[in-house]
Amino acid sequence: MVVDRIVRQSVFDVGEVQDDCSPEKPIFVSRVINDLVREGWIVRESEETHESYRWNPDRGDFSATRWLDDKLFGVQIKASPEQARPRERLLAEGAESLTDAELLAILIRSGRPGESAVMAGAKLAKRFAGRLNELSHAGRGELKAISEAVEKTAWCQIMAGIELGRRVASVSDDRLSRKITSSTDAKAWCLDRFARLAQDSKQEEFHIVTLDTKNQVIATHPITVGTLDASLVHPREVFRPAIKDAAASVILLHNHPSGDPTPSREDIAVTRRLESAGEVVGIQVLDHIILGKDTAVSISDHVGELHM
Repeated sequence: MVVDRIVRQSVFDVGEVQDDCSPEKPIFVSRVINDLVREGWIVRESEETHESYRWNPDRGDFSATRWLDDKLFGVQIKASPEQARPRERLLAEGAESLTDAELLAILIRSGRPGESAVMAGAKLAKRFAGRLNELSHAGRGELKAISEAVEKTAWCQIMAGIELGRRVASVSDDRLSRKITSSTDAKAWCLDRFARLAQDSKQEEFHIVTLDTKNQVIATHPITVGTLDASLVHPREVFRPAIKDAAASVILLHNHPSGDPTPSREDIAVTRRLESAGEVVGIQVLDHIILGKDTAVSISDHVGELHM
C-alpha cells in the first residue's frame, strides 16, 4: 500500500503519504521510505522539515512487485524452486498435499520486512502443533505476538478460512441423512456432527436436529448461545425452524463446556417444557443430548419417559 502510493508520484511528502496510508503506522511508512533511500531508489528533494522526496532516475527502472518480493519473501522464497512454494504447490498438487505451515502461509498471504509469509506460517504451525483446533480461539494479539506478519488482515483471513472450512464440511456431510432410531444412535451422531462443541467450545450452545417421519435427519439449527435457561430457550424459537422443515420430530442438543455432560435440573426442566410444547404443535421431542468432552448423555436414558 505504501509503495503503491508513492510509486505513482515523481515527488512526494512523507506526511502526506503517512496520512494516505492509514491505518499503517507512521513509523512503518517512514521505514519503507528509508529503505528506498538507503537502496538509492529515492533521494531527498530538499532538507526542509516536511521531508520531500523524489525518485532517482539514475537508479534505473523501479519494479514495485520485485522490490516487495525481495522485502517480504527474501532469500527464502527466491532461493526455493517454484514448485516448492506454497501457492505453486497448491496449484500443482492440490491443497491436501500442503503442510499446516504452507496452508497458513497462503492465508497470511504477505509478510513484513524481515519475515515472509512462509516464515510466519511455520511459526504458527509450530506453536499450535498437536492442537490446531485451538487456533480458532486465538486473538489478534496472540498471533501477532508469535509473528509480526500476522496483522489485522492476515488474522481475519485465517479466521475466515477456519470458519469457511467448518461450513463446507457441514454442508457436504452426507451423514446428515443418517437414520436415528435410538438414544445410542442420537449420541453417536451428535458427537460426530457437533465435534466442535464437544471439543473446544467455551460457552453453551443450544441446537436442534430436525427429523422426518422415518427418523432421518433433515437439518440442524442453532437456537441460542450462552448459559442454558428456560427463559432463553423459548418454544417459539425452537419449533419455528422445525415447522419450516416440516419435521415430524426433533432432537434437542446442547453442550457443557466444563466437559461433564451430567444433566442439571435446568436441563431437565427445559426438556420437559419443550416436550410439552412439541405435543401442542404436533412435533415430537425424541431426546435431548448433552455433549461433554468426548462423551454425551441422553436425557431420555437419564430420566426416562421420552420417546426414544
